[in-house]
Amino acid sequence: MNWKVISRNIGYALLVSALFMMLSVFVSLINGHDSALAALSISFLITFIVGIFPFIFVRETHAITLKEGYVIIFLSWLLSFIFGMLPYALWGGPFTLQNAWFESVSGFTTTGATILDNVEGLPRSLLFWRASTHFIGGLGVVVFLLLLIPGSNQMKMRLTNMELTSLSRGGFSARTNKTVYIFAYVYLALLVLSLACYLLAGMPFFDAVCHAMSVSATGGFSSRNASIAAFDSRWIEGITMVFMYLSSIHFGLIYLAFVTRSNKPFNNPVVKFYTASIVVVALIVGAGLKGNGICPTWRNAVWNGFFETLCVTSTSGFAILDNAQWPLWIVMVLMFSAVMCGSAGSTSGGVKVDRILLLFKSIGRRVNRILHPSSINEIRLGKRILREEEVSPHLLYLTMYGLLLAVSIALSLFVGVDHQNSFIASVTSLGNVGPAYGALGTMGSFNSVPMLGKLIFTVDMFLGRIEIYPVLAVVAMIFDKRTRE
Repeated sequence: MNWKVISRNIGYALLVSALFMMLSVFVSLINGHDSALAALSISFLITFIVGIFPFIFVRETHAITLKEGYVIIFLSWLLSFIFGMLPYALWGGPFTLQNAWFESVSGFTTTGATILDNVEGLPRSLLFWRASTHFIGGLGVVVFLLLLIPGSNQMKMRLTNMELTSLSRGGFSARTNKTVYIFAYVYLALLVLSLACYLLAGMPFFDAVCHAMSVSATGGFSSRNASIAAFDSRWIEGITMVFMYLSSIHFGLIYLAFVTRSNKPFNNPVVKFYTASIVVVALIVGAGLKGNGICPTWRNAVWNGFFETLCVTSTSGFAILDNAQWPLWIVMVLMFSAVMCGSAGSTSGGVKVDRILLLFKSIGRRVNRILHPSSINEIRLGKRILREEEVSPHLLYLTMYGLLLAVSIALSLFVGVDHQNSFIASVTSLGNVGPAYGALGTMGSFNSVPMLGKLIFTVDMFLGRIEIYPVLAVVAMIFDKRTRE
């Protein structure tokens, strides 16, 4: 294992965090040297020095092994969490070490769960840093790393293949090296467009910046206690819904639609299935909100149903209603969406709707094989016929996801989390969705969760964001005698 190569590449990831810490310092200066200036300045210096250190003492190399690549991915995320908690921990207030860790992991993984009971009590510079962690994590710490690495070389290609799953690269044709830039272009375009729309809708500039970074990353951190409800604007709610949806479908398809000036890329079967799922769940939720007297009119109920459903399916933790007031069955309906979530190649979390569609098609093929043993049964996604070896890894991933969810529920029950939120918070943490239910719901916080419960949920967030395999690879290397030797 070449730790010099590993440290140099991790340095790129830390320099990205240092850059946004520096921007947060400027925000503090603009706002009259607010109370987070010292915390952010010290955090910037520490992160920058540690990030730049390998570039001074380690020579550049273009060769990495498969094992080194997995270690780079794992440690880039983990160290981003650790250095990202520095501004919170140094500022103090509600941020104990465990709370600072929780907020940092939730930000970088774009989960959007928070320990804050009073978001508006934070200085603006710290709110900007909080939104920045969403922006960095939305595109991905390693993707930022790949954008910074100069040129096109074997190392860059290998890291790209490891960071982006086959699902992410499917559905459109582009060279592996170009895929990273396509995702970055679309991501930045969504950020700029959502910012412009929020400003046109009357949202204050600072709030617009924070919410644009959050919605393009499908994160959910807001600069207001009441989230989107604080603005009391149908225009702002509508804009948020549009960009939550766009940010949760494959960025490659959005790029193709823009380049070809055509809607044909959206005829993709995954997009159709995802859209249909949103409509069905939203109508059920809307009917529940009207039937239980939470919304006075059908128009209001359907609107809120679509907003809350998109918040969950896109894994954005925004809100315009307090789900603590809902009957539990409505929340449980939304948990289906919290597992499925958006499309591969987007900023959303969860198992991805692509895998759910593959699961349904695999079940259908199995039933057909039982009924018609002599027939040819194939799994198709649009015009593409998938081989068995292309489908089985994704079905295995669904199995691992279910096992991890069961373990998380059991552990959170053991450490004292209540029965409802042991399940719901485990689902929303592993899916990077954010808020849970009741006191941990859309207008609540995770502050009351026991320390070990917070640790369990942050592990869920991490595993959900990097899709389990890199962590398993690193754990396997630790116990592999050949790797240690």
